[in-house]
Parts: sequence; C-alpha cells; structure tokens
Amino acid sequence: MLPQHLKQIRVLMLNDKQNLERTLFRLEQGFELQFRLGPSLQGKKVMVHTNYPLEGQLFDRNNFRVLPWTYPTGKEEDSDKFCSLDLKLAGSYQYYFGYRIGGGYIVVDPVLRVGADDHILPLDCITIQTYLSKCLGHLDDWPDRLRVAKESGYNMIHFTPLQTLGESRSCYSLADQLSVNPEFSPAGRSYDWTDVGALVEKLKTEWDMLCITDVVYNHTAANSGWIREHPECGYNLVNSPHLRPAWVLDRALWHLTTRVAEGRYKAKGLPADITTESHLNVSSGVVWQDVFPQIKLWEFYQVKVDSAVEEFRTLLQNGTKPDHSKTGGKTGLRIIQDPQYRRYGNTVDMDSALETFVPHSGMLGCCCSAVVRSTFLCSFLYLFHTFQIAVNCLIGNIVYERLAEHGPKLGPVTRKNPMVTRYFTFPYQDMTLDQEMQLLDQPDKLCHFLAHNGWVMGDDPLRNFAEPGSNVYIRRELICWGDSVKLRYGNTPDDCPYLWYHMKKYTQITAKYFHGVRLDNCHSTPLHVAEFMLDVARTVRPDLYVVAELFTGSEELDNIFVTKLGITSLIREAMSAGDSHEEGRLVYRYGGEPVGAFVQPSLRPLTPSIAHAMFLDVTHDNECPIQLRSAFDALPSSAIVAMACCATGSTRGYDELVPHQISVVKEERFYPKWNPSAVPSSSGEVSSCTGIIAGKRAVNKLHQELAAQGFIQVYVDQVDADIVAVTRHCPSTHQSVVTVSRTAFWDPKTHQYSTSVPPMFIPGKIEEVVLEARMVERSAGKYKKDENYINGMPEYTVEIKEHISLDESTVMKKAGVTSKGRSEFVHEITFQKLTPGSIIAFRVSLDPKAQKMVGLLRYYLSQFSPKYRRGSVADENPPDALKKPLAQLMSKLTLADMNVLLFRCDTEEKEEGGGCYSIPGWETLKYAGLQGLMSVFADVRPNNDLGHPLCANLREGDWLIDFVANRLMHREGPLAEVGHWLVAMFNFLKHIPRYLIPCYFDAILVSTYTTALDATYKLMSSFVQNGSTFVRHLALGSVQMCSVGRFPALPPVSAQLDDVPYRISPITGQKEQYCVSLAAGLPHFSAGIFRCWGRDTFIALRGLLLLTGRHVEARNIILAFAGTLRHGLIPNLLGEGRCARYNCRDAVWWWLQCIQDYTTQVPRGHEILSCPVTRMYPTDDCEPCKPGEVEQPLYDVIHEALRRHLEGISFRERNAGPKIDMNMRDEGFSVVARVDPATGFVSGGNRFNCGTWMDKMGESERARNKGMPATPRDGAAVEIVGLSKSAVRWVVELHAKGLFPYDGVKLHRDGKEVFISYSQWNKQLNQSFEAGFWVSGDPDDPNEKHPELVHKKGIYKDSYGSSSPWCDYQLRPNFTVAMVVAPELFMVERAWNALEIAEKKLLGPLGMKTLDPDDLVYCGVYDNALDNDNYNVARGFNYHQGPEWLWPVGYFLRAKLYFAKMLGEDTYAKTVTLVKNVLSQHYTHLERSPWKGLPELTNENGQHCPFSCETQAWSLATVLEVLYDL
Repeated sequence: MLPQHLKQIRVLMLNDKQNLERTLFRLEQGFELQFRLGPSLQGKKVMVHTNYPLEGQLFDRNNFRVLPWTYPTGKEEDSDKFCSLDLKLAGSYQYYFGYRIGGGYIVVDPVLRVGADDHILPLDCITIQTYLSKCLGHLDDWPDRLRVAKESGYNMIHFTPLQTLGESRSCYSLADQLSVNPEFSPAGRSYDWTDVGALVEKLKTEWDMLCITDVVYNHTAANSGWIREHPECGYNLVNSPHLRPAWVLDRALWHLTTRVAEGRYKAKGLPADITTESHLNVSSGVVWQDVFPQIKLWEFYQVKVDSAVEEFRTLLQNGTKPDHSKTGGKTGLRIIQDPQYRRYGNTVDMDSALETFVPHSGMLGCCCSAVVRSTFLCSFLYLFHTFQIAVNCLIGNIVYERLAEHGPKLGPVTRKNPMVTRYFTFPYQDMTLDQEMQLLDQPDKLCHFLAHNGWVMGDDPLRNFAEPGSNVYIRRELICWGDSVKLRYGNTPDDCPYLWYHMKKYTQITAKYFHGVRLDNCHSTPLHVAEFMLDVARTVRPDLYVVAELFTGSEELDNIFVTKLGITSLIREAMSAGDSHEEGRLVYRYGGEPVGAFVQPSLRPLTPSIAHAMFLDVTHDNECPIQLRSAFDALPSSAIVAMACCATGSTRGYDELVPHQISVVKEERFYPKWNPSAVPSSSGEVSSCTGIIAGKRAVNKLHQELAAQGFIQVYVDQVDADIVAVTRHCPSTHQSVVTVSRTAFWDPKTHQYSTSVPPMFIPGKIEEVVLEARMVERSAGKYKKDENYINGMPEYTVEIKEHISLDESTVMKKAGVTSKGRSEFVHEITFQKLTPGSIIAFRVSLDPKAQKMVGLLRYYLSQFSPKYRRGSVADENPPDALKKPLAQLMSKLTLADMNVLLFRCDTEEKEEGGGCYSIPGWETLKYAGLQGLMSVFADVRPNNDLGHPLCANLREGDWLIDFVANRLMHREGPLAEVGHWLVAMFNFLKHIPRYLIPCYFDAILVSTYTTALDATYKLMSSFVQNGSTFVRHLALGSVQMCSVGRFPALPPVSAQLDDVPYRISPITGQKEQYCVSLAAGLPHFSAGIFRCWGRDTFIALRGLLLLTGRHVEARNIILAFAGTLRHGLIPNLLGEGRCARYNCRDAVWWWLQCIQDYTTQVPRGHEILSCPVTRMYPTDDCEPCKPGEVEQPLYDVIHEALRRHLEGISFRERNAGPKIDMNMRDEGFSVVARVDPATGFVSGGNRFNCGTWMDKMGESERARNKGMPATPRDGAAVEIVGLSKSAVRWVVELHAKGLFPYDGVKLHRDGKEVFISYSQWNKQLNQSFEAGFWVSGDPDDPNEKHPELVHKKGIYKDSYGSSSPWCDYQLRPNFTVAMVVAPELFMVERAWNALEIAEKKLLGPLGMKTLDPDDLVYCGVYDNALDNDNYNVARGFNYHQGPEWLWPVGYFLRAKLYFAKMLGEDTYAKTVTLVKNVLSQHYTHLERSPWKGLPELTNENGQHCPFSCETQAWSLATVLEVLYDL
C-alpha cells in the first residue's frame, strides 16, 4: 500500500436522484474511491451499496453490500464522513444509494504484465497490430509471420478469431466456438488450445508481447453444427412468430432473384445485370406489382371481418357497454395483433369498438359497416407505409452492391450473388414459393428458418432489432450478414440454457489463453449477455484487457457500454479524419493533459472522463488508406498517431503498403514471413526495408518510451494545412519530444503542395534528432498482387536516420536563437526536405540554467510533497531565506499576521496605500492575500485552464509574482520572513520558461497556503483543530474578519491588562495598541469608520472568537466597547469611539450576551468581570477622556447599563442632522429606551427611527419614503426582550456565586425611592413573556389586545407595544434569538409550533426570509439602486421586508435543536437531519465562494444579491455556533 501522501484518492459526491449510469468514471488499481454526501443528501440516512467484492471474495454482479461510513473527526459530521473502496480488482462495478435514488458505475483498469519478469505494461504504452488469423497458415509458421510485428515495434497482437470458420470464410463467422481452426494444423498434427496458449506465452515471456483476440457473442455461422441441433438458440419462426411475415417476404424476394437471374424479366426492362437508374425503377415496379400481390402480406395483419362484425353485432343487440377502465373513455378502434402472426389472425378490441361506434335508432347496420371499413383502413395504412420503406431499402441495397463506386459491385444477379441478401436460412431443397408457404404450418420445419444477423443504420444500440416490436426484418432495414445467424439468449440462462453454457465455455477458453478480448459487434451485443460473459472471463483472468469498437453515434451511449462492461479501451481510427487538422485534433482529444498543466492534488474530486482510446491509423475492417489518401501519407499519419498519449496501433498490411483492403471475408492468402535479408521485390518475405516498417518501428519505440517515461502532456500545433507538430512533454524532467509530420492526403504526383514550409520556434535546447524519415520511391518494380501472399507496394520505402545531431539533419536546420527571458531561449528552425510524407522528431530540453532552476524549485517543493522529487536537484548553497522549512517560519505568525498573509480585501489594502491585484482584461482579485489567488486557481487548476487571463498574466510578466512577495516584504517580523521565503522561491521561478510559470507559481502558492492553514488551525481551539472541514472553513472567517489596519479601529483598552499587543504607529511613530477588530462584512464594511459596528461585532463574537479559541482578542474587544458605554448604551457605529452613534437599542444587550458567553466559554472567564475598563465617556455629556484617565471594573459598567435601562434612557443624538444622517427626520434623532414597569420588557424607539438590526432608513424622495424607517420595530422587540432576560438571569446567578457585587438598582419612581432587584426583574420577565408575545388566535384570549390583526396564529409576535400595532403581528425570524438565549421564556409545545411555521414560511436555501411572504409588503428582491414610485421597494426600502438574511438561520436551527431535544429522540433525530441538510447548502456555498465566506443576505429562494456583502461576520459565526451545538 502506498503511503497516505502518495496514495491517489478520488472523491465522488453523491446527490439526490443523480443517476450517473451514462457517465464514465475511470480509476486505476491502487486508487481509493471515497463516496461523500452532497448537499441534497446531508442530514439524511444514506447507505451506499456496491457490488465491488470484499477482499478474498469473488465478484457477483448482483451481490451488493453496504459500505460502512468513516467519520474522520470522530463525530457524525455529514460534511466530512465518507465510505471508501480500495480498488484492487479490474472491471466494472456498480454503486447505488438510498432506494436506488441515485447511482452509477466505476471502471477500474486492468494491470497488464509482460516479459519473463512480469513487468507492467502501461495502457498508454500499448502498440497493437491486428492479424487475420486465417492468413497466418500453420501454427508452426506463426512465429515467422508474427515476428514482423515484433520487428516493427509492436508489443501487442490482436488476432481475429482462431476458431473453426463457417462456409463464408468470414473471420467473424464461426462454425464452432470451442475448437481451434483445423487449418492451423499441418498434415499429421492436430493442434488445440494448449498449443495456441503455449505460443501466446512464448510471445509474452520471450518477445515481451501480449495477445488479445475477438469474442463474437452476437451470431454464429449459418452452418454451425450446434445451431442445427439447437435451433432454439436463434430467432426462428417458432420462438419468434413475429418474423413470419418477414420470412414470407424474404422467400418471395429469393424467388424473384432466381427469375431475374434466369432473364425472365429482361423483356420488362430488368436484366440480370442491373446497371442503370431505369433498371432500379423496373425493380421497384416488379416488387409492387408481382411480389406483394402474390404473398398477400396484409393478411398477417388483418382481421377476419365477418367474425368480428358478427361479434360486434351481438354485443350491440345485447346492449353491452364498453369497459371504460380499459378504454379510458377514448374513442378509436384498436386492432389486437395475433401473437402467432397467422393470416387473418388479428382481432378487434370490442371495448374500443363499442366506445367508438355508438348506434342510434335504426343505425345498427351502419355501425357494423364502419367497423369493417376501420379494420381494413388500420391495416392498410400501416402496411402501405411498411412496404414503402421495404422497397426503398431494397433499392438502396441494390444500388450499394451493384452500382455504387465504393460498393463491392457484385455484377449480374445470380444465386450466389442474389438481388438482395437473404434474411433467413433455408436448409431445405429448392421448392416453389407455394410449397414453401405450406411449411408455415409445420413447426418442425419452421424452427430451422433462422434470422441472419447484421446491423441497422441509425438504430438504437440498446434495442434488440430481432425482438418483438421491431419492424427491421419486414422493412428490410437490416444490412445483413448472410453467413451468420443472430443468437437469441433471452433474459437469463434459463431462457436458453444450451446457448449460455456454450458461450460461457467459449469465453472461459478465450480468457484462459489470451490476455484480452476485443468485443466484436459490441454495440449490438445484448448488454446483459456481454456483462455475464465478461464476468466469467474476469473470473478466469482478473486483469483482462477489454477492447471494443462502438458505432452508437453518441459518446453518452458509448459510455453505457463502457461503464457496464468495464471496457478498457475504445478503438478510434485516424482514418475518420478528413484532413490533417482533424487528425491532430484527435491526438489531442484522445489523451494527455496540456503542456504546462497544473500539478493536481492526490486527493481530489472524481471527474468524468472519456474512454481510454486505442488510436489506430487504420482498423482491419475498414477501407485502405492508400486508396483513400496516398501511399505517401502512411508514414506521417502513423507518426501523428504514435504521438498520441493513449494506446495506438495498426493492422497488418498497412506498414507493408498493401494498396487494398484485406477483406475479412474473401482474403485467403498468407501474410509474408520475416526475413531480415528479404529484398523489396519479395512477396513472401518482408524486412525492415519493406514499406514503412523501419519508420513504424522507430515511431512505435518512441511511443512506448514517451509513455513509460511520463511524457503525459500533449500540445498539437497545426503548422500549415498539411503539417502537424505534436509535442509530448514530461512534467517532471521538462524534456519534450516534438514530432513534425507533413501529411500527404493527396498523391504528391498529382497534387500541388506548397514549396514553402513555415519555420518553427522551439523554446529550449534541441538535444538530438530522435529520428527523421521520409517516404521515397525506389526502383524495385511496380506493385502486382501476388496469388499466395498479401504483398505490398515495393516501389516505396522509407529513408530514416535515428539519434543524430541537429547539424547532421537533412530535414531541418537551426536558423537562429532569440532570448525570450532571463533563461529562456527560442530556437528558430527551418525545414529543407520536409517533403509530403516526411517526419522528424527531436528531443528538447530546457536551457541549462532553466533546467537547474526548475530542479532547485522542485527540490524545495519536495518538502511539501514527494511528487516533486523526480527531476529535483539538491541545492548546495541554499539562500538564507530557504534554510528553514516554511512550516517553521509559519509557526511564528499570529492570527492577525495570517489575516495579512491570506486575506485583506481591496478597501483594507487601500487603507494602507495598496490594493488587490487587478488582472488586465479580467477582474480584480477578491483578496490581496493568498486566498485571492487560491480562489481563482480552484477553478483553473482542475480544468487545466491555461488560457485563463490569470495564466496569461503570469506568462507575460512578473508583476503578480512580485506583488505576492513584496506586500509581505514590506511588513515587519515573521511576515517579512515568509516574504523573503517567497522571494527566494520566485527567484527560481523567474528563470524558467514562461509557459511553465503558471503551474509552478500555483505549486508554490498551494504549498504556502496549506502550510499557512496548518499553522492557523494550530493557533485555534480544539473544537477547530479536531473539527470537520466545514468547521475549519468557517473558522477561517475569524482570520478573514479580524485584523488591524493602518488606523486602529478600537479605542484603547486599559494599560493594566496583560497580553495587549503594541506596535510603533506607522503614522505617528509612537507606541500604540495593536488590537484586532472585527469587520462587519467584506467588502462593504471592512475599513475606516464603517468597519466596526457594535451589534455586528457582538452577534459574531461568540462564533468567530470564543469558539475558535481567540479569547484574548475577544476580551480586548469586549473591554474596548465597554469603554465607549454612554447613556447606558453601546454604540452601533463605533467610529473609533470618537465618532460613535448611540442610536441602537440592541447592541448593548448583544454585548452583555457576549460577556456572559465569555464567562461560560473561557477557562476562568469570570475574571473578565474584574478587568479594568478605561472609560471614554464616564458621563453622558463629557468630552472623550484620555486612555487610563477614568477606569473602573467591568462589573460596574455592566451594572451601569442595566441601571440606566431601569431608570429610563432618553436623549437626542449629538450633532443631530444631515451631518450624521442625511436621510433621517428630526424626530428620529431622539433615542428612548426603558424597562416597562408593567412587564419588565425593554421598550423604546419611535416610528421615525430603527433601533434594532432591521435598520433600513428610507432614502427615496421620489417614492416619498425618505426619512421613514421601513422597520422601526418600536416598542419591545422580541429579541431584545430575550437578550435582556438572558442578561438579568445571568447577573442573578453571578451575584449568587459572589462574582457580581450588585443584586439590583435603587430608582426614584413617583417621587419615591424604590429598589428593583435583578431577581425580581428576572421573574417578571418570565411571567410576562408568553402573555405578551404568544399569538393564540383565540379572539377571546384576554391577553390578545388586537385579535383583528392576527393573520397567523401559533406564532410569537415580533414586537410588543409598537406604535403601529399590526407590526407586532408580523411573522419574522427574530423570536428565534430569544429562544436560544432565554429558552426558559417559552412553553415547549408553543415554541415548537412557532418554529414549524417559521420553517415552512421563512426558511430559504441559505437564509431566513425577514418577513412572512404572505405579508402585503413582502418583497424578496433587494435592489438598493432602484429608485421608482413604489414606496415599499424604492432605494432598497425592503432590505428587511423579505430578502433572506443568513445570520438568523443559525438561531433558528439552534432553537430547533434545543426544543427538539425536549420533545424526544425521534423529533430530535428528524431535526438533526433538517439541520444538516440546511447547513449543507452553506457548506457548498462556502466551498464555491471566491470570498470563502457566507453572504450577508440573498434574494428570494437563495438567489445572489449583488448589493449584499459577499462574506459577513455574523453569517459565518452563527452557522459555526450551530455546528458547535451539534
């Protein structure tokens, strides 16, 4: 087993109802496949089933087992859990999940071994040559004939079937699948399969060659002995009576053939020799006029009318009504086809007749007549259309076989070459057609009339054209192989036991003696049959190599065969290309990655792939390239094919320049033998001087070397119309081999090729010319077809030189060298004798300095991954910056440093005089730190999108490289050290060719980024360190949002505190505090006075700082805000404290909640209560005090906040007016907050201001909403009531423990001093809440002041005592906050009911609707730029009137979890499922977001909102809190 860091792991995400059966996933043995849950399945109970066997067990396609889940964190975390397969067996394996709600297949490649030492032969190394076995002669002569393949550089041989052939002598018409062709045995010998196996083994061990052969499952020879004994194995007229009409037509056409051959139609204009259009017209007429009337095919589809009418008449007279359950009330006569296809055997569906023909009085006869007409019309229309198609197909067949230039031109019609090929066997003596028709009543005869096989143009390959329901035979659409019988397997072995047994044995023999199989006629072989047989074969030979050629016309359909059968390689043919451009495109299409491709991680998503290609210059059953192109093209096209990064090959005869197709049916001559001394004119022997054998040996050898040495990258350059240059590149050593081929699709003797060949510009150093070769004519006589041997054209050969220097080349020369960069030189080469039919291949390496630099770069990268060791060069004099491992440098960084290294959006960078990098012609990166680039590369890398503007920018100059390093170099301390490390690495990068810079730049970034993340998580809590990937991604939000800018955003904390960071101010040069602040969101709230907001900070602080273990930073933020307390309030907009606005009623309560969380979350957290707070505003009206001038313990500040609310807060904002708010009306600047003595609720606000988080102020003069809050929420807002209850309960508990010195407040009310204890306040809130906030819907409820305003019952009010009472009753998500912080306020059943309604009405894909969609003013799309006349939406007035905000989701889910637990295990389990499913959407968004965050809000149904912050602190924090609760 490979070490974990080297093991290749692929991850397949499972999604609900995702059927991937037509998607190809290819994997190698040794890989691990992990199944993980996609968003649609997270939270659900999912079981993954597979038929991949347990180790030591045999594969059974129908035996599925459940894979166990692995939990990396030790917790049932759906975002990280996986089940896996260690893939060690080749083949096709199925998986499914749920109740087959989704699934697919994986294909594991075989491992091929060759040689005496059983070394591995990689699939891409394969070079195969096809042989027609019948042309090899006696088995004793095979080595001499097969040696041609070995000497031509092939390492695999494909034999057509070696079995006994049928009468037609077709290589694929087998008379006996179990016996070796007796022709292979000389007189006196009888060779069997063991002899064949011995030869195959000899080729493997001594010649390093593997052997495969065809398996033919679709048909057998018409003269097979066993098919006569077992006619049930074919489609005959007994087991397939639907073929009876087609058989009748077929016999009639045969008798027509005999009459035409005898000249009996000559007088009518139809001679035996059909050569003209008029002959075709007469043929058509004869069929219509003589054949069809004679055989009366319509009778097979007709009803016996008299009987049907009589039956119908009886039903009518009896008053029978139609059965509507059968007709569905639809009219239209339905004819029922006789399943035995007897003449006049069809019947009428009487229910359809009764439904269609309803008699009126006296109309009985008319109805019966209508039935007669309809039955005739039904059969006539169907048959007329069928006959038309049949005649068209007949004529088309005659045209191809006798008139077409590319057809076989069979000549006159004879019994041997009939007018059309027969579709059925007829194993009896000649008789008349009438006599033959009498056989239809004799089953013992009918069973021997067997349907021939063939193929149907454009047919559905998944349909069996011989089964019932197909009209192929009656329509004559089959392109028939008249020497074969189509086999009828049925659905299971029980349907035809002998056939399955026979073919199983055939398969076992083949798999035992051969290393692989080619599935002949694969596209029309029944899938279930091929599956069964290949399972049998793999039982015998587990690493079976399976090859097929598919003609489905669709890659998607191809995939069905490839995935279900586990096909290793699909045959592709260069001859399918119409020109050299297309030929080059096929090379690029069928394998390899682009030159300069990115290094992919070992653990990555499993992506769909195309089938591995076996790319042949020509297949053995296709037309000869010399006939279609020219002899001169044989070499260059072979070279183009050989440069493909896949299996390649050819067919015997191509290399010898045989100028015709070697027919698999008619060819009976032998292949020549190998004789190294053979002369060109020899017909029976060949040598390296024959044809292009010498050139083929060279390119085959090159192909194998390139694959074995890891030249996996491919670049195809169309130099001009006829010249294709293919580059194969090794990404480890950065050596390349370039092959330039000048094709000759047209004969140079007759076609004028351009005399000027464009020069090429080759980056790097040309080390050697690997080979140069060209087709030339010679004096060896003209081609003459030999009678005994398959001979080629002796007049052509190849001139070849191998492994020469560039100076020795006669094809090209170096014209000059130009510098393209520091260590990149480009060689211009010109061509002298690159004549049509020429090739040249040369090896290119990097320039020596660049080669050294890339070796050093790989050396330093190998500290991060061993995959860089190959091609690395140790650095004898390492620069100082690289002497320490990067991990050691990273360990010195703080999380504030990590913010600079990884993040910082444009506005943050601009505050310090910089900015994010802008890519010309594209866009600005989201972050200046590494994440900005990593987010782009996350899309570019997997797709190798080297054309992306980012890659173009890297190739064009060093600007981005310098930007990354310089912004760190300008820092101090450990960040500068990381900057120096990057500079040193980039110095190597700058000296390598520009085309390699994107991949190595990415490699450096990935290494730096992952090292930084490791160091980051080590600085966080165990919850993060041991958490899931999702937890860690969310925790990064803490780094993303927490930073220190050029100007400190927080006011100073007390100098008496420990662990307060200091720096020298970049502005004043004085020592100053350097505390991180929490941005509200990026990019809109990231810098300046708009960075810090009290409410946002303290909603986010628990999740982003306390849960992540950043306790000191949390303390500092809490105390800094405590110092700004004024009027008993914490500011909303902090404005560094000096520009603070105290216009919100909720921030102070969120602040108090965070202090409570700090005391419970942090070890010895209660000590914060005694921490000194340096007060900026010790009194409401004072000017800001200097740091340290007035200090008091935090518990005093807390008490002051509570006291001021009990006393009542009322003031007018300072500088009220347009200076601080250009939209607010004057009344809105008055701030009021107090505790209602009657209820204990914290109330306040007015209809002109908005003191909660729903704080949108109208801005549109046009719509007249300017100065009007959209959601004033005055009165007692439900979340503030909950937060205040939580705070009061907490201080009561603290006082009881002696940790808080105050137990209440003395107040003056009605002229009297009264004492309000916190305990009393706490109890009052408990008593008042349900009465004040529960909406029962009962009009008689004494607590319901406005029953007429209730439009949803069973919910909690959003507020209490609003100046607009209907606002109290709006359904919003705010009550869930109260449920989390003060669950004791709620009755469990009521709480659950309200949560269920909120789930149904408010829960969106990512966020919570901020208003009930049933509300009249609901609008889910936020557009802050829209200014129109609509009061409710103009200038984004609906900010909180429908758009889906993310942070409330956290509280909703936490509330659901809390109350579900109180309702029992079943409810809790279902809730956990819901929570995980909801959170999966956030995980997906987080992973895909270039900001690596969660947005502030979305428009309705989760649609992106362009006006939202792309990543928001409280969105990240509250989701992280849910995961913590889980």
